[in-house]
Amino acid sequence: MKFSDIPSHQTAKERLRAMIDNDRIPHAVLLEGPAGIGKFALARATAQYIHCENRTDGDSCGVCPSCVQHQSFNHIDTHFVFPIVKKKSGQTTLCDDYIDEWRDYLSQNPYMDFQNWMTALGSPTSQPTIYVDESDALIRKLSYTSHAARYKVALIWLPERLHESAANKLLKQIEEPYSDTIFILVSNEAKKILPTIYSRTQRIELKRLADNIIADDLTKNFSVDPADAMALAHIAEGNMIKAHNSLNLSRENHLFLDLFMTLMRQAYQRHVKELKEWSAEVAALGREQELRFVEYCQRLIRENFIYNINRPELNYMNREEAIFSSKFARFINERNVQNIMAELDNAYTDIAGNGNGKIVLFDLAVKMIILLKT
Repeated sequence: MKFSDIPSHQTAKERLRAMIDNDRIPHAVLLEGPAGIGKFALARATAQYIHCENRTDGDSCGVCPSCVQHQSFNHIDTHFVFPIVKKKSGQTTLCDDYIDEWRDYLSQNPYMDFQNWMTALGSPTSQPTIYVDESDALIRKLSYTSHAARYKVALIWLPERLHESAANKLLKQIEEPYSDTIFILVSNEAKKILPTIYSRTQRIELKRLADNIIADDLTKNFSVDPADAMALAHIAEGNMIKAHNSLNLSRENHLFLDLFMTLMRQAYQRHVKELKEWSAEVAALGREQELRFVEYCQRLIRENFIYNINRPELNYMNREEAIFSSKFARFINERNVQNIMAELDNAYTDIAGNGNGKIVLFDLAVKMIILLKT
């Protein structure tokens, strides 16, 4: 992984590059920020740059033996620490026991989708943790002299998932590190890191990705129409993982748009019988999908209000949504938009609280009859 392979984060790249070039590398660096922005990719690129034998134009060369080893996740002086689940109760389980799964995961998930990692572990509902045995193993590895490079690098993904005893052991190593050891920690939730570890790191905060960065990725790598890509990017809120996952939900989005259009058309025409059938159809989806549908309705109501006040530069809809909104948006205005959003909020709360979906949604539909005429 090279710096040039990572979109955005130019300021962080320059800061890391300057530290390494001037031989002023902190013993512990923390890359913190929201999920899905490429923090671990940047950590990998940093480790590769540290070990590169022929740095060129502020980046690793990509072809020397060290770079080749990094690209296959096999560099002898690079150690990975990441959350795992115990294979058997009472049995010592280390990251090395999952190293094949980890390499496969890294090659397919440059933006580090945690849900995919849990699936790779074979336990999608578990709570992966970094256990105290892992701290012991890492300390033992770091006690040896580096083999092929000046520095040994420990890449720790999600230090907020360190077990308390593991964190305390690692703290001692970070406080008094070996002179040839560098820790690079990557966190999605830095506030959950043991405070004494957090305070001993050189922190670099990374921001969400810009919408155009995500849209370019969707267009180039998934052949998404540019307008649709920008809409998906806006909805993803700077999270590349969320943007990629949204492509897999395209069928659901089509379903939700059909249900939204049916709700609004039948409500406008005051077809109560059809709205009752509609509420039963949505309720049959199940609670989780009902909640996602209500969130989808909230988004489209916001988009239609913006469309209605003639601010197209602020609209982020795909082509199908835009076609419907071109005729529907005039019904969402300053007189009813807040009340519609409030009713959708109430419906979401009631469904999340195990309310009867059919009743909640029918009540919402009946209220929509009145609100659309406001």
